[in-house]
Amino acid sequence: MRRGKKENSKVDWTVFGLSGGLLLLFALLSFISMEAVGLFVSETFAWSAAYFGAFWQVLMLATFAVAIVLAFSTYGKVRLGNTSSPELSNFKWISIIMATLLAGGGVFWAAAEPMYHFMEVPPLRGGITEGTQEAVAPALSQSFMHWGFLAWAILGTISAVVMMYGYYHKGMPMKPRTLLYPMFGKRLNESVWGKVIDAFSIIAVAAGTIGPIGFLGLQASYGLEALFGIPDIFMTQLGIIIGVVAISTVSAVTGLHKGIQLLSRFNVTLAIVLMLAVLILGPGGFIIDSFISSFGTYVHQFIPMSTYRGDQGWLSFWTLFFWGWFIGYGPMMAMLISRISRGRTIREIVIAVGIIAPVVTTFWFTIVGGSGIFFELNNPGSVSDALNEAGMPASMIAITEQLPLAVIISPLFLLLTVLFVVTTADSMAYTIAMGVTGQGNPGKSMRIFWAILMGTIAVILLYLGEGSIDALQSFIVVTAVPVSILLLPMLWLAPRAARKLAEEQGLVTPSKRL
Repeated sequence: MRRGKKENSKVDWTVFGLSGGLLLLFALLSFISMEAVGLFVSETFAWSAAYFGAFWQVLMLATFAVAIVLAFSTYGKVRLGNTSSPELSNFKWISIIMATLLAGGGVFWAAAEPMYHFMEVPPLRGGITEGTQEAVAPALSQSFMHWGFLAWAILGTISAVVMMYGYYHKGMPMKPRTLLYPMFGKRLNESVWGKVIDAFSIIAVAAGTIGPIGFLGLQASYGLEALFGIPDIFMTQLGIIIGVVAISTVSAVTGLHKGIQLLSRFNVTLAIVLMLAVLILGPGGFIIDSFISSFGTYVHQFIPMSTYRGDQGWLSFWTLFFWGWFIGYGPMMAMLISRISRGRTIREIVIAVGIIAPVVTTFWFTIVGGSGIFFELNNPGSVSDALNEAGMPASMIAITEQLPLAVIISPLFLLLTVLFVVTTADSMAYTIAMGVTGQGNPGKSMRIFWAILMGTIAVILLYLGEGSIDALQSFIVVTAVPVSILLLPMLWLAPRAARKLAEEQGLVTPSKRL
């Protein structure tokens, strides 16, 4: 079935009400009693990590393994989307992928996480003295584990194969429920369970996007005060988020081929310019040496780090938190990748999402976090004091202020901070609108609604205090529980879909099974 450029949007009001209503309910309950909401989230977070943590670790590892096998087998040649050539150029395509998902890492964690692991060595690497040269590779490699191959694999390698098979080749709607089409067929279109699947997938990705929007308000407000003396108060944070929502709304309304694509390309271009600037003006030799040695450690310790089940408190706070966050993004990212990858082969998708994106991400973490470690090694407390006193919003400014030409580089990093989150917000507003309507080109009013809703909830939670944003971040892990069950069948449904398409395209001999 070929998909035209224009489609008539049909809103699933049940899914719309469930997803939007429950998100608003979370904000309302936070208003009534933040303490009670925080306690509930804390308890359910602990339960999710305890009972699903091991499953998530196996799921992440297995997804990456299946993706690699599919990509480099005969099935890797399967072309998806019922068209012979890609709709987007390689740079435009990869830019949207990178800019959409690197927001949380590129903005908040790239500066802070390596420093946290440098100041407190991960338990798997016990015996290494914190804050020393010996702790550099363990710190960066642990960050690579959290933002590397496994994280990106769950975000749309094999799930995108199933989504594109159902949507482009079998006429299913562009909704999370389509991931189960090879098992249940078109019965899911009118099924109550299909609506539940869609709603929980939307809630998970919306919560995962609202969190970064809220943290952006905190980080950008802190940065504006540090750089320009603008007071770091709620009204400043409110102004920042209003600006983000306005830009992301305009971008989402103009669509994938205009606003979202333009912002993504500018975002990636600016990131490349800043990377080169830091390499040339900053500790370039240290960054390159640290990346090579840390990436080697990451590859060497890949299985032990992936399957570590030791210190449960540390594991829940770090690895399982990230795994829950990325799993929550999984179904909706599969939709976004499906929407922008028409005409691509399975091999191209896996290489771009599962290999290129993780390598670029780990290098970005070394550029930002590695610079912080370098400054901390040479001047203890120059980054860690700010991080301990003011939290993650302070880490990036503390690092960039020590670079040459900081008066130029620091504001550009702050601009990049905003652009990363804007790109994620507009892409996710567009994708959620697809999930509610089932169309690859959803109506503008639906895109506007979700962009405004996510910004509004972020403002409400910021007004209640930073703890409410933290509670939402923990709530992401809870929403990942049902989503992870949805993603489990992808391990065998993706190969099955790839096999059927390979037969149709003459790449393998048709099976004789009835």
